[in-house]
Formats: sequence, C-alpha cells, structure tokens
Amino acid sequence: MNTSIDTEISKLKRLNLIAGALHLASLLAILFLANDAKLPVNAIYLTEAPGTGNFSDPINLFNLKIGYMVAAFLALSAFFHFLIISPAMFGKYTAGLKNHINVFRWVEYSLSSTIMIIVILQLNGTADYIALMGIAGVNVCMILFGWLQEKYTTPGDGDLLPFWFGCIAGIVPWLATLVNILSPKGPAESTTPGFVYGIVISLFLLFNCFAIVQYKQYKAQGKWANYLRGERTYIILSLVAKSLLAWQVFSGSLAS
Repeated sequence: MNTSIDTEISKLKRLNLIAGALHLASLLAILFLANDAKLPVNAIYLTEAPGTGNFSDPINLFNLKIGYMVAAFLALSAFFHFLIISPAMFGKYTAGLKNHINVFRWVEYSLSSTIMIIVILQLNGTADYIALMGIAGVNVCMILFGWLQEKYTTPGDGDLLPFWFGCIAGIVPWLATLVNILSPKGPAESTTPGFVYGIVISLFLLFNCFAIVQYKQYKAQGKWANYLRGERTYIILSLVAKSLLAWQVFSGSLAS
C-alpha cells in the first residue's frame, strides 16, 4: 500500500464531499429564488423546393426554464461528488485514480458541461433546435476525447492526440457564441446583454483552464507529475465554473 497516495485520496474524498455540499446548496438556493424565465427552442422548416430560399417563420417547439437548466448541471455535479465517495463506488474511484483515470468525471462532465454550454448559447440568442443539438453533440465529443486521453495514454508518454482532437471539438461552441455576439448582417437592434458578456468571457477562460490541466497532467513535469494534483484541480475548477455560471445567470435573468 502506498501510504502517501492513500493519504492524498483521503483528502480528495473530503474535497468531493465539500464540493458536493456546495453544489447542493447552490442548487437549492436557485430552485427557491429563481423566477420562471424561459428560453425558446425553435425550428425553421423548408416550405418549397431546396434552393428557392423559402422557409417558414420560426416555430416554437418548446421552452426551457432557465432555473431548471441551471439546477440540472448543479444537481449532476452534486450527485457525482456524493456518488464517488459512497461506500459502493469509492473503491472504484480510488482504483481509477491510481491508474490515472476517473471515469466518473468524464461521464459527469459530458452531461453537465453540455447543459452549461447550451445555457450560454441560448442566452446569446441561439434558439434553433438543430444548432443546439449539434453544439451539444460536439461538446460531448470534446469530453469523450478527454476520456480517451486517460484511457489509452499514460502521463509523460508524449501522446496527446486525443487531447488535441478534443481541443478542436471544444472550440466550436465558442466560435458559434462569438458569431452570435457579432451578429453578422443582423438588424441594428441586435444586442447582447452586458451580463452575458461576463458569462462568455469568464466561462471561456475557465473551460480553457480544464484543457490546461489535462495538458499539464499528461506532460507530467514537476508537480504535475502527480496525477492527483490534476484531480484536485479539476474538482476546484468544476466548483468555481458551475457556481460562477449559476449565479451570473441568476443575477442577470433569474432574480425575481
């Protein structure tokens, strides 16, 4: 038994408990305090032969309640933090960390970060269901490339191909967000609320911090040669990113 590693994992167990509790507290507060603000999901259909340029007006398929979407990514994080420290799963979590992989993280991120990016896009005015589905799929792929990096490579072996593929996928939602903000050929009244600029800038920086962590983990130099340093940083980054998005959205659109 490696006492040093076991001690670090014990500290990670406590950190997961704290992070889960804080996510749960934010979740309950958002559900209690949020108003009923909704964002539309629309469709535009072809009305004549392709190439004629004739389309229907936007048709509202349904609306997504912003408070519930924020609550969803907070709930997912809280659930997975509590799940991995449960007696049934902590052994698997520990074994994974000793083998430089945390499957729980990638499953959670594939769900929670996708909801987060959809919220960000909708706040920027993206409402078309095909666009939202496509961006969701790209974001899930980004996360799964991170999983493949852990599954098929070893820290320090120099193989970062899955990581770079993930970076290519990961930039797509932010390019889409930038285009929406710039509103090319949009009407003069096109605008982006000030709080949305804050969300886009802060979350873009934080999302990129996750990529930096994995890059440093798999370069495995200096303090980052310790895989558990990256795990600890992921937990803190996830808490900061989700809390920041939740309360920025609340202050901008959910405060009653």
